[in-house]
Amino acid sequence: MSLMSVQQVAEYLGIPDIRVERLARENLLVAAETDDSGKPMFNEDDVKRYKVLAERLGGL
Repeated sequence: MSLMSVQQVAEYLGIPDIRVERLARENLLVAAETDDSGKPMFNEDDVKRYKVLAERLGGL
């Protein structure tokens, strides 16, 4: 399992960092754990599945 930081997820999805954090707060993108500074870390497979779902629903 590969973990991605907020910044990596934002770059992959093409959205701002703050939006990734909002998705995590709203449990639309579930964090696997947190890093040392308390920022969420995401499972790479979950991020890929979220991107596919979001594109099917009309885009990010």
